[in-house]
Amino acid sequence: MLQCSRRMLGALMLGSCVAALPGAVALAQQQRPNILFILADNLGYGDLGVYGGGELRGAPTPRIDELAAEGLRLTQFLVEPGCTPSRAAFMTGRYSIRSGLSLVAVEGSTTGSLPATEITMAEMLRDAGYATALFGKWHLGSAPSAQPQNKGFDEYYGIPPGVSWDAFLAIPQGRQTKTTDIPLDKGPQIVEAKRSETLKEVKPYTEEVRREIDWELVERGIDFMRRQKALGKPFFLYLPISRTHYPNLPSKRFEGQSRIGQFGDSLMEGDAIVGRMLDALRDVGLDDNTIVVFASDNGPQGSVVREFGGGMPDMGSPGPHRGELGDVSEGSIRTAAMIRWPGHIRPRSSYTMFSIMDFFPTFARLAGGKVPNDRPIDGVDQTDFLLGTNDGGRRDTLLTFVGPDLVAVRWKQFRAYFADVAPGRSGWGGANLLAGVGGSAAPMNGYPKIFNIESDPREEYNIGAKYEWVIGPVLKAVEEYKASLVKHPNPPAANLTRF
Repeated sequence: MLQCSRRMLGALMLGSCVAALPGAVALAQQQRPNILFILADNLGYGDLGVYGGGELRGAPTPRIDELAAEGLRLTQFLVEPGCTPSRAAFMTGRYSIRSGLSLVAVEGSTTGSLPATEITMAEMLRDAGYATALFGKWHLGSAPSAQPQNKGFDEYYGIPPGVSWDAFLAIPQGRQTKTTDIPLDKGPQIVEAKRSETLKEVKPYTEEVRREIDWELVERGIDFMRRQKALGKPFFLYLPISRTHYPNLPSKRFEGQSRIGQFGDSLMEGDAIVGRMLDALRDVGLDDNTIVVFASDNGPQGSVVREFGGGMPDMGSPGPHRGELGDVSEGSIRTAAMIRWPGHIRPRSSYTMFSIMDFFPTFARLAGGKVPNDRPIDGVDQTDFLLGTNDGGRRDTLLTFVGPDLVAVRWKQFRAYFADVAPGRSGWGGANLLAGVGGSAAPMNGYPKIFNIESDPREEYNIGAKYEWVIGPVLKAVEEYKASLVKHPNPPAANLTRF
């Protein structure tokens, strides 16, 4: 056994010794894997070719499909219902409500910044000896203590840390409605900062910049990887790109490339962006020792913003499921994810349940980092699943919050709702149904609704009366969460409607 341990310590300890030596992945610095995490925005489960979209949707995605074929493709990757909640969960390994970020951060709100007490993935990895960089969208608040350069990142470049990709619209919309006339230098700015620096404004964030921003992020990412390769230092490169967040304004060279308008053009551009990063990894010679993750932060945004598309809807597809960004149904919280690590992660497709929170403890184990032990961590270490020694994974439940409310729970293939979530009415005479952030919810009459998402992926048939035994395991997950609040109460939850 001792002989086996020594051999495997030199080769990331795969095979039988992994299970016997769970701490042995804390390797010498030069042997630890680099991590490239590309996070798409509002990309639906049904948008990519390998998930039933791509060419069939009029917008082929060959490079992302190739990445999926080379790695582990998750068919049950679960997130939170919006940009800020999912990114908070990813960065902390905790439900977003524990950070007070269970709604999408909105500029001007008094809530919406990551608390200074939270420990981020970037801080964990930097403490483990990694170089860290974020190029793109943070969306976890503009308070100085919450900004990326003060939460573990050595380098940051992107849109303002408290807003999303549509922030540039404030200037033309204000002028159109004659409500405000914001000069360019007072509007949203592209910003940058090195570790612990004050944010520096680079240039106005305009429509023209929005069209090309991802390619700026890519080139900065490639430069960062080259510099760390020269230094011999492992890195964590977090690249949260804009595709496919509305308004999906493609760069000029991708206009008209798809058959479904600007959403499809943007989807194809996102595919090319991923391809450029993969090519750069190969060219720099980092392919074999880099974990590459491509994932989406939540399901597609549709009913509220579809008209931005001009001739065709600017909206993605949830595939066989129901829902969009802001909903708590499966189409909102189940989306695409794939993980490649040549020679370590066997190429395959898996239905194992995997949460965006699980990356925190998993990367900690692979990188030799430390998971905080002074607070609840809701992510679970999925290293054994990734490396193929436990195909079943370590998760069978997931809670879903909206603002202050626990609204739904997944337990295995069942989804339980504690509020009657329904689309809201808008348009002339209430003719339009608006789901997602336009939806509404009403109290239930004492019993949750239960759906089997395998037999009923669109969640149309409430089986709670027939499958009442499912309520027991669902409520057990709720009670475990409630018990964690006794010693570790949440901060005030995000809220934009109750004062």
